[in-house]
Amino acid sequence: MATLCLPSSSSSVKLAEISSSIHSFPANPNLLRSSPRRRRPLFDHFLAVNYVAESFKWRAKVSFFPFFSTKTQDTESLKLELLEAIAPLDRGAEATPEDQKLIASKLEAANKVKEPLKSSLLNGKWELLYTTSQSILQTKRPKFLRANGKIYQAINTDTLRAQNIETWPFFNQATADLIPLNARRVAVKFDSFKIAGLIPIKNRGSGRGQLEITYLDEELRISRGNQGNLFILRMVDPSYRVPL
Repeated sequence: MATLCLPSSSSSVKLAEISSSIHSFPANPNLLRSSPRRRRPLFDHFLAVNYVAESFKWRAKVSFFPFFSTKTQDTESLKLELLEAIAPLDRGAEATPEDQKLIASKLEAANKVKEPLKSSLLNGKWELLYTTSQSILQTKRPKFLRANGKIYQAINTDTLRAQNIETWPFFNQATADLIPLNARRVAVKFDSFKIAGLIPIKNRGSGRGQLEITYLDEELRISRGNQGNLFILRMVDPSYRVPL
């Protein structure tokens, strides 16, 4: 994704409006469905996140040598802690300033993939679980005017392409070129948008941003935009290809 800090601005059907609404996004869903643990009712309305959290919890606790502490176990525990913290926050819309400060920093410090832009783990389609970006959350709007369905971000490092995909109720999309600035950060240049997934609009150069990958593994990605916004995403389809 590089997480695309989509451009912001205003106006009814302007490119900036579209880009701001579809801005910026860990586990194989089939594997998660087979998790041996039962879901807890408290998180039933956050089903996808709950499945992920339960999967991590199971793996973090099952060990033939529980008295040994390993880095892998520490990371799994941090992932579980993070996912349980964001589960009730409505993708960030219900987060307090205190929540925003505490979330993610511990796991980012444990990141093992130091050059994520060179890693195949980055490739594929990611679902946005949490963000601090107001251009995505739109908390000042009535809820029926916000993006209430799932939001995805896809990245392909071989073609340096990225795509943001919004589902219900707007179905907007944006695609972008990625320009590596170092092994962790890219500049993002949006080149096209689709309104309602049908009406194509070419960008005239206003959609730009930067994205830094601060944590990456095969299931979870954490990114930060150039305006300081945080994005937490889980992998849903590693084979997904972004349109050229």
